[in-house]
Amino acid sequence: MTKLAANLSMLFTEHAFLERFKAAADAGFKAVEFLFPYAFEVNQIKQQLQDNKLQLVLHNLPAGNWEAGERGIACLPERVEEFRQGVDLAIAYARALDVRQVNCLVGIRPADLSITTAQATLVSNLRYAADKLQAQGIALLIEPINTFDIPGFFLSGMQQALELIQATGSDNIFAQYDIYHMQRMEGELINTIKTNLGKIRHIQLADNPGRFEPGTGEINYRNIFAALTDMGYQGWVGCEYKPRSGTAAGLGWIKSHGL
Repeated sequence: MTKLAANLSMLFTEHAFLERFKAAADAGFKAVEFLFPYAFEVNQIKQQLQDNKLQLVLHNLPAGNWEAGERGIACLPERVEEFRQGVDLAIAYARALDVRQVNCLVGIRPADLSITTAQATLVSNLRYAADKLQAQGIALLIEPINTFDIPGFFLSGMQQALELIQATGSDNIFAQYDIYHMQRMEGELINTIKTNLGKIRHIQLADNPGRFEPGTGEINYRNIFAALTDMGYQGWVGCEYKPRSGTAAGLGWIKSHGL
């Protein structure tokens, strides 16, 4: 059976962030994820998780100046020290919140940065982060993202992700497979997941076009959920979509898809 986690960065945004935990629990979710916890004291988030009997299954490493449009700094050679400080911060939060995996958004490659330099920087940073996280029992994830939504994002396909993992030589780096992003870039969703299941630690969903809830677009989520069950996928599936008309009102897709 597919296990769904509510992404609190995109769902229940009718509420202030710390109020979204209760909203998710009231809607029946047992787990949550979100982009970043760092704007809040760790004990504030921990209290919400405890009060609402929720498991936090994922958050990201610090990703630079999000409001200014940065989407990660791991491929930027002039930001290596900042990246390493972010790894330490992510570990502190993950340990306190009992999170066993964190995702690294690799960033947008500037036009004046060569692919070779960006790649070398990224491999070095991922190796560093994977080693630090492994010592704490935390897995590192990397996520391919479509370049329609984020032009210039340096990691945009599953094969590239696998090659990055291999280049690091680490056994503590896995893929975060976002179905929406990979539908836009590659398609071939079920076969790709099945072929690479051993390297996929976390899955996220949204339909296409629009990044709305399942059942609103072209992706056959009924088949995908059945395939995940048949494959024996044991991880969580994060609901990282934009509700079309309010989060709670749009949750009927869960029951209609047999979940």
